[in-house]
Amino acid sequence: MARNIPLFIAFRVLFNARFYYPVLGVLFLDLGLTLEQYALLNVVWAVAIITLEIPSGALADAIGRKNMVVFAAALMVAEMAVFAFAPAGGSGTLFWWLVLNRFLSGAAEASASGADEALAYDSLPLENREKAWPKVLASLMRWQSASFFVAMLGGAALFDPSVMSAITGFFDIPPPSSTTRFPVYATMVTALLCFVVALAMREPGHSDTKNHPSPRETLRNISRGASHVFQTPQILSLVLAALVCDSFVRLFLTFSSNYNRLIALPEYAFGVVGSLMGLLGFVAAPLARNLVDKFPIQKNFGLLAGLILLGLTGTTFAWPLWGVWVLVPLGLSMSLLSFFTSHYLNSWTASEFRATVLSFRGVAMNLGYGAIGLAFAGLNSSLRSGFPTDSDNAIFAKAIFWLPTGFLVAILAVALAARRLCR
Repeated sequence: MARNIPLFIAFRVLFNARFYYPVLGVLFLDLGLTLEQYALLNVVWAVAIITLEIPSGALADAIGRKNMVVFAAALMVAEMAVFAFAPAGGSGTLFWWLVLNRFLSGAAEASASGADEALAYDSLPLENREKAWPKVLASLMRWQSASFFVAMLGGAALFDPSVMSAITGFFDIPPPSSTTRFPVYATMVTALLCFVVALAMREPGHSDTKNHPSPRETLRNISRGASHVFQTPQILSLVLAALVCDSFVRLFLTFSSNYNRLIALPEYAFGVVGSLMGLLGFVAAPLARNLVDKFPIQKNFGLLAGLILLGLTGTTFAWPLWGVWVLVPLGLSMSLLSFFTSHYLNSWTASEFRATVLSFRGVAMNLGYGAIGLAFAGLNSSLRSGFPTDSDNAIFAKAIFWLPTGFLVAILAVALAARRLCR
């Protein structure tokens, strides 16, 4: 089972380091969507995960984690194929193609979430599992940082017409008519590699073939996972805190390319900024290990909330060029959050329904993300009605002004609820 660990790391790297991330917001807008449509597509993505995450986690515990990981990789291939061939332009057809893309993407995330992590965790030797897992997470974080660096830099270069014209000119090749989807094509290649990696995994402690569960057995797994989450105060508190932290940061990072345009960052620099953010994982990995070893969970999440509030507050100033500093605390907070939730949940959960419990974490985070996405879309729509002559940049600047206040209110409410639960 030792080979499952490097394969798990390879799967996560290929599944998550997507070349279109540094230009995600502007890519959708350049294809012909409006800001509101883009926000709604993110809601579709979150709803797909919310709907499918818990059933997929229960199925993973029942029929084998490898099967769900392979299915997730296949969905990623389908997702990228739809994205690559969706018709461009401002017509309604494009929007519905991208709705399908976001649904497939959410289904892939739901299928992988919990299953890949549970497979890797159960592949570790039982007697040393709790000490070995943080080392695996630290290694994963470093590899993801390196791959993110490459994907951000490469994706921005592939998207920039001037860079691609210079490259094709050097090789005496006619320049492409459009480079908008070049990052998508590159991610299609990583999706195919991800599928190959998933096929190479092995089910820990079991044969590769398992009996399919009955609907009653699947529902029993979901019920047991739900009981474990809702009847264990520290797990429920952790999930609520993770929901708030993840939803606010992920919403902003989804629109990071729009923020880069707001602060007048040159388009060619999007990938440079994204790649430098990816390197934060090399800082976050040893920091997170030291924090979980030395401090209780309350202090670790207090530090996390402080970093997020600092970053979100900084965005409201939108300083030209210098405003890019806010991505450091926000990017670092996402790495720390991922490490903390994985470490504590795996330590507190029994193996037989681990994937189900981890799926509840994913559902909670995406419920928060979907809710804040709807609220943000409504806020943008309301601001556009109130300021019809304002540009997209001006509307966006007004909308992000409300993020730090919303986060502060939400995290204080969760802190009070957690205190009562754990008492």
